[in-house]
Amino acid sequence: MHPAEYYQRDRRIHPPALTPDYKTSVARSPRLALISLQGSVSETTGPVFGHGDLNPIDNDLIKNYAKDGDPVGERIIVHGRVLDENARPVPNTLVEIWQANAGGRYRHKKDTYLAPIDPNFGGCGRTITDADGHYFFRTVKPGAYPWRNWVNNWRPAHIHVSVFGHAFCQRLITQLYFEGDPLIPHCPIVQTIPDPDAIDRLTAKLDLNATVPLDSIAYRFDIVLRGRRSTMFENRMEGN
Repeated sequence: MHPAEYYQRDRRIHPPALTPDYKTSVARSPRLALISLQGSVSETTGPVFGHGDLNPIDNDLIKNYAKDGDPVGERIIVHGRVLDENARPVPNTLVEIWQANAGGRYRHKKDTYLAPIDPNFGGCGRTITDADGHYFFRTVKPGAYPWRNWVNNWRPAHIHVSVFGHAFCQRLITQLYFEGDPLIPHCPIVQTIPDPDAIDRLTAKLDLNATVPLDSIAYRFDIVLRGRRSTMFENRMEGN
């Protein structure tokens, strides 16, 4: 059967490439209009990952870099499901995260923020979704940090997320924020998003049912990828 096409992205809810209040977008944005291309096999198929590619604690950022103790910070769980646009689970797909430590500093040579490096925290992890599209990470809540966009801008606490999906055109790289963070509406990067509902979908919600008493607070963050079009008839995209 010929692979079904994927839904076209609704670019009205995505940030425009050029948003001058987010200053670095000026240098990063294209100067010419984008060209839309028909999807080919290289976009509608993708990489395959197996559990043999991962270590058992790759999804536990509290343990996967620890040298002589646990990292400092508020212990949290981030979990949810990866779904397509038709609300179907996306199983066996690679989910990767990276983040600052509890003080708001990344383990990166170019990060010079005055917060200290945590010797027991690496700041990155990965996992593969189960048959129902579920994923799970244990980590510490990242701290806010300043950045030189304007004189006094601060990034809200956030975790970077990469999901491969089942095709390269499903590949998603985004950031999740945390419910109740007062810095979210003040962030110039967040303010580039034109749809308030889209901002809400980037916010992980407190999930007391998944919280581990006396251990870790849980947040739920569901991730929706591009879905396939309607049901195929034989080898034709019938009705699309």
